[in-house]
Amino acid sequence: MPPSTIVIARRFRGPLDSANGGYAAGVVASAVDGPAEVTLRLPPPIQKELELRRDRDRVLLLDGDALVAEARLADPELEAPTPPTWEEAVAASEGAGNFDSPKFAECFVCGTRPERDGLEIHAGPVSGRDGLVAATWVAHDVTPEVVWASIDCPGAYAVVRSGRGEPVLGRITASLERLPAEGERCVVVGWPLGEDGRKLFAGTALFGESGDLIAIARQTWIRPAA
Repeated sequence: MPPSTIVIARRFRGPLDSANGGYAAGVVASAVDGPAEVTLRLPPPIQKELELRRDRDRVLLLDGDALVAEARLADPELEAPTPPTWEEAVAASEGAGNFDSPKFAECFVCGTRPERDGLEIHAGPVSGRDGLVAATWVAHDVTPEVVWASIDCPGAYAVVRSGRGEPVLGRITASLERLPAEGERCVVVGWPLGEDGRKLFAGTALFGESGDLIAIARQTWIRPAA
């Protein structure tokens, strides 16, 4: 693949001044032929020309000489849980916790914006399913990058449990089975996979209207230093 330049639009912000991690990971993963592991090295800039470049078996996202993210072929090797129903996911979303910091309040995935141009996936605990969080998403503006975004933030809700919290995405390994149809009613879930110091591990999955698995991811979140 020859080097190419991309610009991540401000619409796809996660924190107020950088891109949503899942969306940015999807941008890099789009250059990998198959399921991909994406490691985020720096907050992905928005509204700035970045370079995508292949380096042997990796695809790099560069801001000048600075490595922003890298991707390689990898499978999440994760089994998805049985999805909750649409109604159970609606109820779970209504119990989603609040933001601990205003910096994520406009996140493309889990924030709320006056312009209504985000996904507004607010994952909350599923009744009777210990550790599982869920939300609904009516698919729109569907691209692979948007699907990667949809399976991002529910992982943060899964590891924090009381809301979005402060952890940031460090690594996501995802496999996409298909793209949802425009207007398809989807359910997205997250569940914790343990922790190691500041690293918090989670799984996330997106299910289609018929309950089929659309995408699944294994994630590493980084808790802020004390």
